[in-house]
Amino acid sequence: MKSALTRTQALELLCKYNKEPFHRLHGLTVEGTMRWYAKELGYGEDEEFWGQVGLLHDIDFELYPEQHCVKAPELLREAGVGEDMIHAIVSHGYGICVDVVPEHEMEKVLFAADELTGLIGAAAKMRPSKSVMDMEVSSLKKKFKDKKFAAGCSRDVIKQGAEQLGWTLEELMEKTILAMRSCENSVQVEMETLV
Repeated sequence: MKSALTRTQALELLCKYNKEPFHRLHGLTVEGTMRWYAKELGYGEDEEFWGQVGLLHDIDFELYPEQHCVKAPELLREAGVGEDMIHAIVSHGYGICVDVVPEHEMEKVLFAADELTGLIGAAAKMRPSKSVMDMEVSSLKKKFKDKKFAAGCSRDVIKQGAEQLGWTLEELMEKTILAMRSCENSVQVEMETLV
């Protein structure tokens, strides 16, 4: 798996279509999370590819929310992104806005972790530390059970993602918290340069 873009080009592409800090933050967070998962699951040589898939997964969401994962291939092809990366990016919308099935383990991780990073990020903001560094799975599970908390984060998608990976919900939560810890500081630093 090789990206046709450099990381700098991928970041420029994200910022071209995403002006809102929230969307940029989400892209950077999912990128860092995917990089951690690549190394953790034995795909270290593909870390750059996994990271760029995470960075660009919501490329069309800010400008085309009604066409999410439908408009993305056009935007990505214009930038020279390869079909394997386009498939990986679009597959995270499986059953929601497209019927492109996540096949590769990386695609299944993106599908599962995308929604969960949003829930974890919202939960972190409620903590005195405003950080994932001291977050435990037990406190995240309480937020997960509260349907009103971060209501936009689909619990069904998170559960389905864990099932696709053959993991328990707790395993997915624990791994994703660790993944977000690995990139929290670098994401904050990079956000300061983008805003």
